[in-house]
Amino acid sequence: MKNTPLTIFKKNVRYLLIVMLVITFAACTSANSNTAALQAKVNSMNLQIAQAYKPGLGEFMSGIQVHHAKLYFAGKNQNWKLADFEMGEIKEAVDDIKKYCTDRPEVKSLSILYPALDSVNNAIKAKSLHSFETSFLFLTNSCNSCHKNTNHEFNVIKAPDTPPFNNQDFKVK
Repeated sequence: MKNTPLTIFKKNVRYLLIVMLVITFAACTSANSNTAALQAKVNSMNLQIAQAYKPGLGEFMSGIQVHHAKLYFAGKNQNWKLADFEMGEIKEAVDDIKKYCTDRPEVKSLSILYPALDSVNNAIKAKSLHSFETSFLFLTNSCNSCHKNTNHEFNVIKAPDTPPFNNQDFKVK
């Protein structure tokens, strides 16, 4: 067989194909070991996340109880800015419960609170003491209904007798 340009080209193409296959195989093998290392890192990070501190439902509820009491004194003193702030804190805690306590069946009952929260918000916007008192009672009763719904009926919430902190002034300045 003569070494014509075509036969030389065919031989070179064969060698080129073999070299390309070897390079491709090497690259794939390297990628697989790199992928395994990356997967190991992802697994390690997922484990760290799973073991990270996550507040429990009781911690959120304790925070809500404090803000419930502060809301009461803010509203009774017609400090509507503070009352609005406390409502924001309660809403934030409820949102956090939905985010961080997804494994708790009680989360499904949180919707019991929404009409009462809306009612309190409307009373604050209207700056109406009478509406606030009525809607605060509605909120408190909604908390207790939720507790009954979730087999926590022993945890009864009421309007506070004294402020939760003696170093906060609830009067309007």
